[in-house]
Amino acid sequence: MAWIDRLRAGLTKTRSGLTDSLSQILSGSRKLSDDDIEGLEETLISGDVGAQTAMQLVDALSTALKRGDVAPLDVLKTLIRERLEGIEKTLTIRPNGEPTVIFVSGVNGAGKTTTIAKLAAHLRADNPQLPITFAAADTFRAAAIDQLGVWAERIDTDFIRHQPNADPSAVVFDAVDHIIRTGGVLFIDTAGRLQTKHNLMEELKKMERTVAKKLGRDSDERLLVLDASTGQNGISQARHFHEAIDLSGIVLTKLDGTAKGGVVLAIWDELKIPLTHIGVGEAADDLHAFSAEEFVDALFAIQKTEIN
Repeated sequence: MAWIDRLRAGLTKTRSGLTDSLSQILSGSRKLSDDDIEGLEETLISGDVGAQTAMQLVDALSTALKRGDVAPLDVLKTLIRERLEGIEKTLTIRPNGEPTVIFVSGVNGAGKTTTIAKLAAHLRADNPQLPITFAAADTFRAAAIDQLGVWAERIDTDFIRHQPNADPSAVVFDAVDHIIRTGGVLFIDTAGRLQTKHNLMEELKKMERTVAKKLGRDSDERLLVLDASTGQNGISQARHFHEAIDLSGIVLTKLDGTAKGGVVLAIWDELKIPLTHIGVGEAADDLHAFSAEEFVDALFAIQKTEIN
């Protein structure tokens, strides 16, 4: 199945909860009544677009209709695409085998380890000769170390680990030392943590300082893996992680399991942290580089009623 078809299928719940409802409100309307405006805002907010963004979108839509635009759903689609301008970001991979460090964080259950495996699988498919290393810096859970080890074996990557409960920064130190010798890409798998736990967030900072000390520069990517179903709580997560390690990008997972795909808009409007990838399933092909145009097209992939 082509990616755009996977994406459309993965956004089914969001479409049925968001786009279909918007279409019903806008069908046959040349202008928005007070009830229409209230209904549109409530629908957008329920899709986790965010209150301020919802109001701004509805206001811009109302203005467009007043000046004579007669396809409101198309207008809304264009407005959403315009708001997402600049959100896309290509994953940074240094050329010629230079060491690339990708730091991966997030709360428990977001899918950090499987996201690392999928990203590595894509890189390996593009360049079979690229050295790839996994670092098991989630030392608090033996099962997490073992899980990453299984993926390392499947994808054929190097694997740096210490004993359970070891200092995560010591794992990072050894892993960076390893890729300085081998080159290629290092994925650092960190322990899941609540964004409100100060000591655990400080530990993330320590690991990032370890990278900087060894390489003489910051990591190339500091990614947050975010579960789309957390909705607005995901905004709070991202804000706290961003304050701790200056996130370079977000990987948004599990979009297929939620009707809250509008959180993509909220992330960009409120935080201006780009999206590198989105996930709509368990298979490696279900994680893909984010494209705003593809996302909006898939979101609005419904039968629209035009105004005559």
